[in-house]
Amino acid sequence: MYERSSVVELAGRLRGELDRYSPGEKLPSSRALVERYRVSPVTVSRALAALAAEGLVVTRPGAGAYRAAPARTAPAGPGDTSWQEVALSAETAGDAVPRSVDASGVLATLAAPPPGVIELSGGYLHPTARPERALAAALARAGRRPGAWGRPPAEGLPELRAWFAREIGGPGGAVSPADVLITAGGQSALTTALRGLAPPGAPVLVESPAYPGVLAAARASGQRPVPVPLDRDGVRTDLLGPAFRASGARVLVCQPLFHNPTGAVLAAERRAEVLRAAREAGAFVVEDDFARRLVHEDAGPPPATLAAQDPDGVVVHVSSLTKIASPSLRVAALAARGPALERLRAIQIVDSFFVPRPLQEATVELVGSPAWPRHLRAVAAGLRARREALLAALRRELPEPAARVPHVPLGGYHLWLRCPDGADDVALAAAALRAGVAVAPGRPYFPAEPTAPHLRLCFASAAGAAELAEGVRRLRTAFADVLGL
Repeated sequence: MYERSSVVELAGRLRGELDRYSPGEKLPSSRALVERYRVSPVTVSRALAALAAEGLVVTRPGAGAYRAAPARTAPAGPGDTSWQEVALSAETAGDAVPRSVDASGVLATLAAPPPGVIELSGGYLHPTARPERALAAALARAGRRPGAWGRPPAEGLPELRAWFAREIGGPGGAVSPADVLITAGGQSALTTALRGLAPPGAPVLVESPAYPGVLAAARASGQRPVPVPLDRDGVRTDLLGPAFRASGARVLVCQPLFHNPTGAVLAAERRAEVLRAAREAGAFVVEDDFARRLVHEDAGPPPATLAAQDPDGVVVHVSSLTKIASPSLRVAALAARGPALERLRAIQIVDSFFVPRPLQEATVELVGSPAWPRHLRAVAAGLRARREALLAALRRELPEPAARVPHVPLGGYHLWLRCPDGADDVALAAAALRAGVAVAPGRPYFPAEPTAPHLRLCFASAAGAAELAEGVRRLRTAFADVLGL
Protein backbone atom coordinates (compact mmCIF):
# COMPACT_ATOMS: atom_id res chain seq x y z
CA MET A 1 0.00 0.00 0.00
CA TYR A 2 1.29 3.50 -0.77
CA GLU A 3 2.41 5.50 2.26
CA ARG A 4 -0.11 8.24 1.48
CA SER A 5 -2.93 5.65 1.37
CA SER A 6 -1.85 4.34 4.79
CA VAL A 7 -1.87 7.87 6.18
CA VAL A 8 -5.39 8.56 4.86
CA GLU A 9 -6.67 5.24 6.22
CA LEU A 10 -5.13 5.70 9.66
CA ALA A 11 -6.34 9.30 9.92
CA GLY A 12 -9.85 8.08 9.09
CA ARG A 13 -9.74 5.43 11.80
CA LEU A 14 -8.46 7.85 14.43
CA ARG A 15 -11.04 10.45 13.41
CA GLY A 16 -13.81 7.90 13.96
CA GLU A 17 -12.47 7.04 17.43
CA LEU A 18 -12.10 10.58 18.78
CA ASP A 19 -15.52 10.47 20.46
CA ARG A 20 -14.04 7.98 22.93
CA TYR A 21 -11.93 10.78 24.39
CA SER A 22 -12.97 13.92 26.24
CA PRO A 23 -11.65 17.31 25.11
CA GLY A 24 -8.12 17.64 26.41
CA GLU A 25 -7.73 13.90 27.04
CA LYS A 26 -4.52 12.31 25.81
CA LEU A 27 -4.64 9.88 22.89
CA PRO A 28 -2.59 6.66 22.90
CA SER A 29 1.13 7.15 22.37
CA SER A 30 2.69 6.95 18.93
CA ARG A 31 4.32 3.64 19.89
CA ALA A 32 0.94 2.23 20.91
CA LEU A 33 -0.62 3.35 17.63
CA VAL A 34 2.23 1.77 15.67
CA GLU A 35 1.67 -1.56 17.40
CA ARG A 36 -2.14 -1.42 17.25
CA TYR A 37 -2.45 -0.57 13.57
CA ARG A 38 0.81 -2.16 12.33
CA VAL A 39 1.98 0.95 10.52
CA SER A 40 5.24 2.86 10.55
CA PRO A 41 6.03 5.71 12.97
CA VAL A 42 6.10 8.06 9.97
CA THR A 43 2.53 7.06 9.07
CA VAL A 44 1.38 7.73 12.64
CA SER A 45 3.11 11.11 12.69
CA ARG A 46 1.57 12.17 9.39
CA ALA A 47 -1.91 10.97 10.36
CA LEU A 48 -1.79 12.93 13.62
CA ALA A 49 -0.53 15.98 11.73
CA ALA A 50 -3.50 15.67 9.36
CA LEU A 51 -5.93 15.60 12.30
CA ALA A 52 -4.13 18.54 13.90
CA ALA A 53 -4.51 20.51 10.66
CA GLU A 54 -8.26 19.81 10.84
CA GLY A 55 -8.35 21.17 14.40
CA LEU A 56 -9.36 17.79 15.84
CA VAL A 57 -6.25 17.10 17.90
CA VAL A 58 -3.48 19.13 19.50
CA THR A 59 0.06 17.80 19.46
CA ARG A 60 2.52 18.80 22.17
CA PRO A 61 6.19 18.01 21.50
CA GLY A 62 7.46 15.52 24.04
CA ALA A 63 4.02 15.05 25.60
CA GLY A 64 1.85 13.45 22.89
CA ALA A 65 -1.45 14.16 21.15
CA TYR A 66 -4.67 15.32 22.81
CA ARG A 67 -8.24 15.69 21.64
CA ALA A 68 -8.86 19.34 20.81
CA ALA A 69 -11.58 21.34 22.51
CA PRO A 70 -14.61 21.98 20.30
CA ALA A 71 -14.72 25.29 18.48
CA ARG A 72 -16.56 27.90 20.51
CA THR A 73 -18.05 29.78 17.58
CA ALA A 74 -20.13 28.31 14.81
CA PRO A 75 -18.66 28.74 11.34
CA ALA A 76 -20.04 31.62 9.38
CA GLY A 77 -22.59 30.80 6.71
CA PRO A 78 -21.58 30.83 3.06
CA GLY A 79 -21.26 34.27 1.55
CA ASP A 80 -22.61 35.47 -1.78
CA THR A 81 -19.86 35.34 -4.40
CA SER A 82 -22.15 35.73 -7.41
CA TRP A 83 -20.82 39.27 -7.95
CA GLN A 84 -17.51 37.73 -9.05
CA GLU A 85 -19.06 36.46 -12.28
CA VAL A 86 -19.53 40.06 -13.39
CA ALA A 87 -16.08 41.15 -12.26
CA LEU A 88 -14.25 38.25 -13.90
CA SER A 89 -16.26 38.56 -17.12
CA ALA A 90 -15.57 42.30 -17.34
CA GLU A 91 -11.85 41.51 -17.24
CA THR A 92 -12.10 39.68 -20.57
CA ALA A 93 -14.73 41.82 -22.31
CA GLY A 94 -12.27 43.31 -24.78
CA ASP A 95 -9.91 40.37 -25.06
CA ALA A 96 -9.66 38.25 -28.18
CA VAL A 97 -9.36 35.12 -26.03
CA PRO A 98 -11.21 34.67 -22.72
CA ARG A 99 -8.71 34.27 -19.88
CA SER A 100 -10.48 31.41 -18.18
CA VAL A 101 -8.21 28.78 -16.67
CA ASP A 102 -8.86 25.08 -17.25
CA ALA A 103 -6.41 23.04 -15.20
CA SER A 104 -8.30 19.75 -15.49
CA GLY A 105 -5.70 18.15 -17.78
CA VAL A 106 -2.90 19.04 -15.35
CA LEU A 107 -4.86 18.01 -12.27
CA ALA A 108 -5.34 14.56 -13.77
CA THR A 109 -1.61 13.94 -13.31
CA LEU A 110 -1.37 15.65 -9.91
CA ALA A 111 -4.41 14.28 -8.08
CA ALA A 112 -3.75 11.32 -5.81
CA PRO A 113 -6.14 8.45 -6.62
CA PRO A 114 -8.43 7.12 -3.89
CA PRO A 115 -7.07 4.32 -1.67
CA GLY A 116 -6.97 1.00 -3.49
CA VAL A 117 -6.88 2.56 -6.96
CA ILE A 118 -3.83 1.76 -9.09
CA GLU A 119 -2.26 4.94 -10.44
CA LEU A 120 -1.47 4.84 -14.16
CA SER A 121 -2.30 8.52 -14.63
CA GLY A 122 0.53 10.18 -12.74
CA GLY A 123 3.40 12.23 -14.02
CA TYR A 124 6.12 11.28 -11.55
CA LEU A 125 8.26 8.35 -10.53
CA HIS A 126 6.88 5.90 -8.00
CA PRO A 127 8.20 6.68 -4.48
CA THR A 128 10.38 3.57 -4.55
CA ALA A 129 12.13 4.87 -7.70
CA ARG A 130 12.96 8.30 -6.28
CA PRO A 131 16.38 9.06 -4.76
CA GLU A 132 14.90 9.88 -1.37
CA ARG A 133 17.99 8.95 0.66
CA ALA A 134 20.21 10.98 -1.64
CA LEU A 135 17.77 13.89 -1.46
CA ALA A 136 17.69 13.77 2.33
CA ALA A 137 21.48 13.66 2.52
CA ALA A 138 21.79 16.51 0.02
CA LEU A 139 19.33 18.62 1.96
CA ALA A 140 21.20 17.98 5.21
CA ARG A 141 24.53 18.93 3.66
CA ALA A 142 22.97 21.98 2.00
CA GLY A 143 21.60 23.23 5.30
CA ARG A 144 25.14 23.36 6.69
CA ARG A 145 26.60 25.31 3.78
CA PRO A 146 27.73 28.84 4.69
CA GLY A 147 25.00 31.28 3.73
CA ALA A 148 22.58 28.50 2.78
CA TRP A 149 19.65 30.33 4.36
CA GLY A 150 20.49 33.70 2.92
CA ARG A 151 19.20 35.43 -0.18
CA PRO A 152 20.44 33.86 -3.44
CA PRO A 153 21.16 35.76 -6.64
CA ALA A 154 17.90 36.43 -8.47
CA GLU A 155 19.12 34.42 -11.48
CA GLY A 156 20.12 31.45 -9.33
CA LEU A 157 23.27 30.07 -7.72
CA PRO A 158 26.27 30.35 -10.08
CA GLU A 159 27.28 26.69 -9.68
CA LEU A 160 23.73 25.49 -10.42
CA ARG A 161 23.46 27.73 -13.50
CA ALA A 162 26.82 26.38 -14.68
CA TRP A 163 25.65 22.78 -14.22
CA PHE A 164 22.47 23.38 -16.23
CA ALA A 165 24.46 25.22 -18.92
CA ARG A 166 26.65 22.13 -19.40
CA GLU A 167 23.61 19.86 -19.47
CA ILE A 168 21.78 22.01 -22.03
CA GLY A 169 24.67 23.11 -24.21
CA GLY A 170 26.57 19.85 -24.32
CA PRO A 171 30.34 19.34 -24.52
CA GLY A 172 30.66 22.15 -27.07
CA GLY A 173 29.68 24.75 -24.50
CA ALA A 174 26.92 26.17 -26.69
CA VAL A 175 25.10 27.56 -23.63
CA SER A 176 26.76 29.86 -21.11
CA PRO A 177 25.88 30.03 -17.39
CA ALA A 178 24.97 33.67 -18.08
CA ASP A 179 22.19 32.40 -20.40
CA VAL A 180 20.49 30.42 -17.60
CA LEU A 181 17.82 31.38 -15.07
CA ILE A 182 16.89 29.02 -12.23
CA THR A 183 13.11 28.65 -11.90
CA ALA A 184 10.68 26.94 -9.55
CA GLY A 185 10.01 23.92 -11.74
CA GLY A 186 9.38 23.33 -15.43
CA GLN A 187 5.75 24.49 -15.38
CA SER A 188 6.82 27.83 -13.93
CA ALA A 189 9.48 28.16 -16.62
CA LEU A 190 6.96 27.41 -19.39
CA THR A 191 4.50 29.94 -18.00
CA THR A 192 7.22 32.60 -17.77
CA ALA A 193 8.33 31.89 -21.33
CA LEU A 194 4.82 32.16 -22.75
CA ARG A 195 4.06 35.37 -20.89
CA GLY A 196 7.36 36.90 -21.94
CA LEU A 197 7.34 35.92 -25.60
CA ALA A 198 3.71 36.40 -26.65
CA PRO A 199 1.16 39.05 -25.66
CA PRO A 200 -2.43 38.34 -24.57
CA GLY A 201 -4.59 37.49 -27.55
CA ALA A 202 -1.66 36.20 -29.60
CA PRO A 203 -1.63 32.79 -31.31
CA VAL A 204 0.90 30.25 -30.06
CA LEU A 205 1.78 27.17 -32.11
CA VAL A 206 1.67 23.90 -30.18
CA GLU A 207 2.07 20.28 -31.17
CA SER A 208 -1.11 18.28 -31.49
CA PRO A 209 -1.55 16.42 -29.22
CA ALA A 210 0.26 18.53 -26.63
CA TYR A 211 1.13 18.54 -22.95
CA PRO A 212 -1.98 19.94 -21.20
CA GLY A 213 0.14 22.18 -18.97
CA VAL A 214 1.23 24.18 -22.01
CA LEU A 215 -2.35 24.56 -23.23
CA ALA A 216 -3.51 25.67 -19.78
CA ALA A 217 -0.64 28.14 -19.38
CA ALA A 218 -1.25 29.69 -22.80
CA ARG A 219 -4.98 30.07 -22.23
CA ALA A 220 -4.44 31.46 -18.74
CA SER A 221 -2.24 34.13 -20.35
CA GLY A 222 -5.01 34.98 -22.82
CA GLN A 223 -3.21 33.34 -25.74
CA ARG A 224 -4.70 31.09 -28.39
CA PRO A 225 -3.07 27.66 -28.90
CA VAL A 226 -2.92 26.74 -32.60
CA PRO A 227 -2.34 23.04 -33.31
CA VAL A 228 0.38 21.68 -35.60
CA PRO A 229 0.06 17.89 -36.08
CA LEU A 230 2.91 15.55 -35.27
CA ASP A 231 3.74 11.94 -36.09
CA ARG A 232 6.25 9.43 -34.71
CA ASP A 233 9.10 11.64 -36.04
CA GLY A 234 7.91 14.74 -34.19
CA VAL A 235 6.18 17.89 -35.30
CA ARG A 236 5.19 17.91 -38.99
CA THR A 237 7.66 20.43 -40.43
CA ASP A 238 5.85 20.38 -43.79
CA LEU A 239 2.94 22.01 -41.94
CA LEU A 240 4.98 24.25 -39.65
CA GLY A 241 5.82 27.02 -42.11
CA PRO A 242 2.22 27.30 -43.35
CA ALA A 243 1.04 27.37 -39.73
CA PHE A 244 3.35 30.28 -38.91
CA ARG A 245 2.16 32.19 -42.00
CA ALA A 246 -1.55 31.46 -41.58
CA SER A 247 -1.69 32.26 -37.86
CA GLY A 248 0.91 35.00 -37.56
CA ALA A 249 2.28 33.22 -34.48
CA ARG A 250 5.69 34.20 -33.14
CA VAL A 251 6.10 31.28 -30.72
CA LEU A 252 6.22 27.49 -31.15
CA VAL A 253 6.22 25.25 -28.06
CA CYS A 254 7.54 21.76 -28.70
CA GLN A 255 8.91 18.70 -26.91
CA PRO A 256 11.51 17.27 -29.32
CA LEU A 257 12.57 14.41 -27.03
CA PHE A 258 10.10 11.71 -25.88
CA HIS A 259 7.10 13.93 -26.44
CA ASN A 260 4.25 13.89 -23.94
CA PRO A 261 1.95 12.07 -24.66
CA THR A 262 3.06 10.28 -27.87
CA GLY A 263 6.69 9.53 -26.97
CA ALA A 264 7.85 10.82 -30.38
CA VAL A 265 11.44 12.02 -30.93
CA LEU A 266 12.01 14.82 -33.43
CA ALA A 267 13.85 13.28 -36.40
CA ALA A 268 17.33 14.57 -37.25
CA GLU A 269 16.25 15.98 -40.61
CA ARG A 270 13.38 17.87 -39.00
CA ARG A 271 15.45 19.58 -36.33
CA ALA A 272 17.05 22.02 -38.75
CA GLU A 273 13.67 22.53 -40.43
CA VAL A 274 12.08 23.62 -37.14
CA LEU A 275 14.79 26.21 -36.59
CA ARG A 276 14.65 27.39 -40.20
CA ALA A 277 10.87 27.82 -40.14
CA ALA A 278 11.07 29.78 -36.88
CA ARG A 279 13.83 32.06 -38.19
CA GLU A 280 11.86 32.79 -41.36
CA ALA A 281 8.81 33.67 -39.27
CA GLY A 282 10.81 35.79 -36.81
CA ALA A 283 9.56 33.46 -34.09
CA PHE A 284 10.83 31.76 -30.93
CA VAL A 285 10.93 28.01 -30.27
CA VAL A 286 10.25 27.07 -26.66
CA GLU A 287 11.99 23.70 -26.24
CA ASP A 288 10.44 21.77 -23.34
CA ASP A 289 13.16 19.18 -22.63
CA PHE A 290 11.36 17.52 -19.72
CA ALA A 291 12.38 13.90 -20.48
CA ARG A 292 16.12 14.10 -21.22
CA ARG A 293 16.99 12.28 -18.00
CA LEU A 294 14.28 9.65 -18.52
CA VAL A 295 16.08 7.73 -21.27
CA HIS A 296 15.48 3.97 -21.03
CA GLU A 297 18.26 1.46 -20.62
CA ASP A 298 17.89 0.09 -24.15
CA ALA A 299 18.05 3.48 -25.88
CA GLY A 300 21.13 5.06 -27.39
CA PRO A 301 22.43 8.50 -26.44
CA PRO A 302 19.75 11.16 -26.94
CA PRO A 303 20.25 13.85 -29.58
CA ALA A 304 21.62 17.20 -28.54
CA THR A 305 19.18 19.92 -27.55
CA LEU A 306 17.85 22.36 -30.12
CA ALA A 307 19.40 25.09 -27.97
CA ALA A 308 22.84 23.58 -28.64
CA GLN A 309 22.28 24.09 -32.39
CA ASP A 310 21.06 27.66 -32.11
CA PRO A 311 23.52 30.57 -31.74
CA ASP A 312 20.94 33.26 -32.49
CA GLY A 313 18.55 33.11 -29.56
CA VAL A 314 15.70 31.47 -31.47
CA VAL A 315 15.39 28.67 -28.89
CA VAL A 316 14.23 29.27 -25.33
CA HIS A 317 15.04 26.06 -23.47
CA VAL A 318 13.33 24.55 -20.43
CA SER A 319 15.07 21.82 -18.41
CA SER A 320 13.70 20.43 -15.14
CA LEU A 321 14.87 18.02 -12.44
CA THR A 322 11.40 17.36 -11.03
CA LYS A 323 10.55 14.32 -13.17
CA ILE A 324 13.79 12.50 -12.52
CA ALA A 325 14.05 13.28 -8.80
CA SER A 326 10.91 14.21 -6.88
CA PRO A 327 7.64 16.14 -7.37
CA SER A 328 8.79 18.48 -4.60
CA LEU A 329 12.20 19.25 -6.11
CA ARG A 330 10.78 22.26 -7.94
CA VAL A 331 14.03 23.27 -9.61
CA ALA A 332 14.40 23.93 -13.33
CA ALA A 333 16.34 26.09 -15.76
CA LEU A 334 15.20 28.55 -18.41
CA ALA A 335 17.91 29.28 -20.99
CA ALA A 336 17.66 32.16 -23.47
CA ARG A 337 19.77 34.85 -25.12
CA GLY A 338 19.54 38.55 -25.86
CA PRO A 339 16.61 40.82 -24.96
CA ALA A 340 14.38 37.78 -24.48
CA LEU A 341 16.54 36.68 -21.54
CA GLU A 342 16.24 40.10 -19.92
CA ARG A 343 12.47 40.07 -20.27
CA LEU A 344 12.16 36.56 -18.85
CA ARG A 345 14.44 37.50 -15.97
CA ALA A 346 12.29 40.53 -15.17
CA ILE A 347 9.08 38.48 -15.23
CA GLN A 348 10.54 35.87 -12.91
CA ILE A 349 11.75 38.49 -10.42
CA VAL A 350 8.35 40.19 -10.39
CA ASP A 351 6.54 36.86 -9.96
CA SER A 352 8.64 35.11 -7.34
CA PHE A 353 11.88 37.05 -6.61
CA PHE A 354 13.96 33.86 -6.59
CA VAL A 355 13.93 30.13 -5.96
CA PRO A 356 14.61 29.41 -2.24
CA ARG A 357 18.32 29.09 -1.67
CA PRO A 358 18.21 25.91 0.47
CA LEU A 359 16.47 24.13 -2.42
CA GLN A 360 19.11 25.32 -4.87
CA GLU A 361 21.94 24.36 -2.51
CA ALA A 362 20.40 20.90 -2.05
CA THR A 363 20.17 20.49 -5.83
CA VAL A 364 23.85 21.36 -6.23
CA GLU A 365 24.70 18.77 -3.58
CA LEU A 366 22.46 16.14 -5.22
CA VAL A 367 23.73 16.40 -8.81
CA GLY A 368 27.33 16.56 -7.61
CA SER A 369 27.11 13.44 -5.46
CA PRO A 370 28.12 9.87 -6.47
CA ALA A 371 24.49 8.88 -5.85
CA TRP A 372 23.29 10.93 -8.85
CA PRO A 373 24.73 8.81 -11.71
CA ARG A 374 23.69 5.66 -9.84
CA HIS A 375 20.15 7.00 -9.63
CA LEU A 376 20.10 7.81 -13.36
CA ARG A 377 21.20 4.26 -14.19
CA ALA A 378 18.61 2.77 -11.85
CA VAL A 379 15.82 4.86 -13.37
CA ALA A 380 16.88 3.90 -16.91
CA ALA A 381 16.68 0.21 -16.02
CA GLY A 382 13.47 0.57 -14.04
CA LEU A 383 11.66 2.50 -16.76
CA ARG A 384 12.61 -0.08 -19.37
CA ALA A 385 11.35 -2.92 -17.18
CA ARG A 386 8.08 -1.14 -16.42
CA ARG A 387 7.55 -0.25 -20.09
CA GLU A 388 7.97 -3.87 -21.12
CA ALA A 389 5.70 -5.07 -18.32
CA LEU A 390 2.96 -2.65 -19.39
CA LEU A 391 3.29 -3.65 -23.06
CA ALA A 392 3.12 -7.35 -22.15
CA ALA A 393 -0.01 -6.77 -20.05
CA LEU A 394 -1.68 -4.83 -22.87
CA ARG A 395 -0.92 -7.56 -25.40
CA ARG A 396 -2.36 -10.14 -23.02
CA GLU A 397 -5.47 -8.29 -21.77
CA LEU A 398 -6.29 -5.83 -24.59
CA PRO A 399 -4.82 -7.20 -27.83
CA GLU A 400 -5.50 -5.45 -31.12
CA PRO A 401 -7.98 -4.33 -32.32
CA ALA A 402 -9.25 -3.62 -28.79
CA ALA A 403 -6.34 -1.23 -28.26
CA ARG A 404 -2.96 -0.62 -29.78
CA VAL A 405 0.23 1.32 -29.08
CA PRO A 406 1.25 3.05 -32.35
CA HIS A 407 4.71 3.94 -31.05
CA VAL A 408 6.84 2.37 -28.32
CA PRO A 409 9.12 5.09 -26.91
CA LEU A 410 12.64 4.45 -25.62
CA GLY A 411 12.35 7.24 -23.08
CA GLY A 412 9.79 9.02 -20.95
CA TYR A 413 7.28 7.41 -18.64
CA HIS A 414 4.07 6.70 -20.52
CA LEU A 415 2.39 4.94 -23.46
CA TRP A 416 -0.16 6.56 -25.79
CA LEU A 417 -2.89 3.97 -26.23
CA ARG A 418 -5.08 4.19 -29.35
CA CYS A 419 -8.67 3.18 -28.58
CA PRO A 420 -11.15 1.77 -31.11
CA ASP A 421 -12.82 4.25 -33.46
CA GLY A 422 -15.93 5.75 -31.95
CA ALA A 423 -14.88 5.07 -28.38
CA ASP A 424 -15.40 7.78 -25.77
CA ASP A 425 -12.04 8.08 -24.02
CA VAL A 426 -13.48 10.21 -21.22
CA ALA A 427 -16.11 7.55 -20.52
CA LEU A 428 -13.41 4.86 -20.64
CA ALA A 429 -11.28 6.75 -18.10
CA ALA A 430 -14.30 7.15 -15.81
CA ALA A 431 -15.13 3.45 -16.10
CA ALA A 432 -11.50 2.57 -15.40
CA LEU A 433 -11.57 4.59 -12.20
CA ARG A 434 -14.68 2.72 -11.11
CA ALA A 435 -12.83 -0.52 -11.85
CA GLY A 436 -9.93 0.58 -9.65
CA VAL A 437 -7.33 2.02 -12.02
CA ALA A 438 -6.67 5.68 -12.85
CA VAL A 439 -5.75 6.52 -16.46
CA ALA A 440 -5.75 9.82 -18.35
CA PRO A 441 -8.21 10.38 -21.22
CA GLY A 442 -6.66 11.72 -24.41
CA ARG A 443 -9.08 14.57 -25.03
CA PRO A 444 -7.38 17.20 -22.81
CA TYR A 445 -4.15 16.72 -24.79
CA PHE A 446 -5.65 18.12 -27.99
CA PRO A 447 -5.79 21.91 -28.48
CA ALA A 448 -8.71 21.45 -30.90
CA GLU A 449 -10.90 18.48 -31.83
CA PRO A 450 -9.21 15.12 -31.12
CA THR A 451 -8.18 13.16 -34.19
CA ALA A 452 -9.00 9.85 -32.46
CA PRO A 453 -9.75 8.48 -28.98
CA HIS A 454 -6.70 7.78 -26.83
CA LEU A 455 -5.72 6.99 -23.26
CA ARG A 456 -2.38 7.86 -21.69
CA LEU A 457 -0.96 5.15 -19.43
CA CYS A 458 1.91 6.08 -17.12
CA PHE A 459 4.13 3.16 -16.16
CA ALA A 460 6.57 5.15 -14.00
CA SER A 461 4.03 5.79 -11.26
CA ALA A 462 3.36 2.07 -10.68
CA ALA A 463 5.16 0.02 -8.04
CA GLY A 464 6.28 -2.63 -10.53
CA ALA A 465 5.28 -5.33 -12.99
CA ALA A 466 2.62 -6.95 -10.78
CA GLU A 467 0.81 -3.68 -10.22
CA LEU A 468 0.98 -2.82 -13.94
CA ALA A 469 -0.50 -6.21 -14.82
CA GLU A 470 -3.33 -5.76 -12.33
CA GLY A 471 -3.96 -2.24 -13.57
CA VAL A 472 -4.39 -3.41 -17.15
CA ARG A 473 -6.64 -6.25 -15.99
CA ARG A 474 -8.88 -3.64 -14.37
CA LEU A 475 -8.68 -1.51 -17.51
CA ARG A 476 -9.96 -4.50 -19.50
CA THR A 477 -13.03 -4.48 -17.25
CA ALA A 478 -13.62 -0.82 -18.20
CA PHE A 479 -13.31 -1.64 -21.92
CA ALA A 480 -15.83 -4.45 -21.46
CA ASP A 481 -18.26 -2.16 -19.64
CA VAL A 482 -18.06 0.73 -22.11
CA LEU A 483 -17.32 -1.01 -25.42
CA GLY A 484 -18.51 -4.54 -24.82
CA LEU A 485 -15.07 -5.92 -25.68
